[in-house]
Amino acid sequence: MKSLKLYLQHYRSQGVFYETLVNRLLDDLVSACRPRRCRVIGAFTPRGGITTTVTCVHEAQPGLGG
Repeated sequence: MKSLKLYLQHYRSQGVFYETLVNRLLDDLVSACRPRRCRVIGAFTPRGGITTTVTCVHEAQPGLGG
């Protein structure tokens, strides 16, 4: 859990769009775990009171790998 926490905190100081961040997280999870399906949901609540939710989904193609 501490490694995950440090990994996520790494992105706090980077100026990236929410969509870019969620896509990077999904890419890293898929490359590390090679799941059949994976969904990453980023629920962002920055200053100013505007909330944003970004969802990114990965589905492995049938017959490819494993």
